[in-house]
Amino acid sequence: MARDYYDVLGVARTASPEEIQQAFRTLARKHHPDVNKDPGAEERFKELNDAYSVLSDPRTRQRYDRFGDDFRQIPEDYDERVAAAAGARGGRPGGGGVRFHGADGAGFDGSGVDFEDLFGGMFGRGGGGGGWGPVPGADQEAEIQLGVEEAYRGGRRGITLGGPHGQRGYDVTVPRGVVDGQRIRLAGEGGHGSGDAPSGDLYLRVRIKPDGRFRLEGRDIHVVVPVTPWEAALGATVPVPTPGGTAKVTVPPDSSSGRRLRLRGEGMPNPRGQDGDLYAEIRIMVPPEPTARERELFEELAAASAFDPRRPR
Repeated sequence: MARDYYDVLGVARTASPEEIQQAFRTLARKHHPDVNKDPGAEERFKELNDAYSVLSDPRTRQRYDRFGDDFRQIPEDYDERVAAAAGARGGRPGGGGVRFHGADGAGFDGSGVDFEDLFGGMFGRGGGGGGWGPVPGADQEAEIQLGVEEAYRGGRRGITLGGPHGQRGYDVTVPRGVVDGQRIRLAGEGGHGSGDAPSGDLYLRVRIKPDGRFRLEGRDIHVVVPVTPWEAALGATVPVPTPGGTAKVTVPPDSSSGRRLRLRGEGMPNPRGQDGDLYAEIRIMVPPEPTARERELFEELAAASAFDPRRPR
């Protein structure tokens, strides 16, 4: 399901039109693609526009409050239609008939109203003929979980999603370098439209699964690189894992644990801009079971060295 529009703008459901407008202006300036180069800014800006276009119109906002994500399926003049149908059949509000609830929990009574006759053309009977004409399907949203390497490479991915009519499979093209929070659009795979109206779109919200080797910060990738004490002291060229394969990093002499080495452009790819970087963090490891000769050499080093890492420098 799509995010709640009030949550998108960060306002309460009781927010005034002025508060909604101010929230939109503040967030729009922050996430406009011309000023925000984050890969998710464009989608975020579109989401803000959608939310504001609905909540800034009093009639549309009222329908959204009552029906939630299904409000686009409801005709704009449903109040008048309900009242007219109720009057024609001698019905009256509050008469104890069918009660409908919206997203805010509020309801309205439809006693005396033949809703199949009133909404039949929209909700399946007659396929959009009669009452309201074709109604486009609603957009929908679901989550897709990806590993770091899968998000790095992109490619085809089959997924199965559950719905009210059972499970359904989808063949998804994952863009190379997709990041957490980004949405993948499947055109025409959302809610079905009535009559000849098109279906809505399905948006897959990407969630990157935790990885034991790689830690992501935006498009930058952080990885730990184990080195021996002599490699850290003398310098060396060592292999470092990346989601795209193994790379090489040069460890400078006199490197201590925690030192970070930057591999420019080796992070997550960015089809629309600069690729992320990879940061290799040095971690000095000692032999878990040193041989007699190794222990002897460590003892010689201990006797010869005056280095004290605990002494203030």
